[in-house]
Amino acid sequence: MIQKQSYKDKMEQKRVVLVANGLISDRYPGVSNIELRMTYYQRTVDPVLMKRTVSFTPTNYACFRMDCMRDECSNGGFDLTPVITSLVKNRKTSVKGNIACQGKTENLGHNHASIAYEVNVEYCKSKK
Repeated sequence: MIQKQSYKDKMEQKRVVLVANGLISDRYPGVSNIELRMTYYQRTVDPVLMKRTVSFTPTNYACFRMDCMRDECSNGGFDLTPVITSLVKNRKTSVKGNIACQGKTENLGHNHASIAYEVNVEYCKSKK
């Protein structure tokens, strides 16, 4: 029962964070789509953990923090919010990069996981 309550609390905390970030239409007006392509890497024999593509529309929450996929990682994850904010601010359409998980694991320490990302932003067509 304690585990279920802990899970419920965790999900409620995530919901609070989503709502606090607001909608893409409010935070990034003029953006019609944001696509994140990510390859998750881990420091193991088989380094590619997962490839993932996530699309965001104006009706989605503007939360671009992805959890670390390592179960033993605490307080980790990948926050792509600064990347996306910079893209939109400069009216750019794409960027590629890498980011390391800032969390810690007892067995693996720092730099246990990273992602290679590509962010593509589409803007609403301006009316003339």
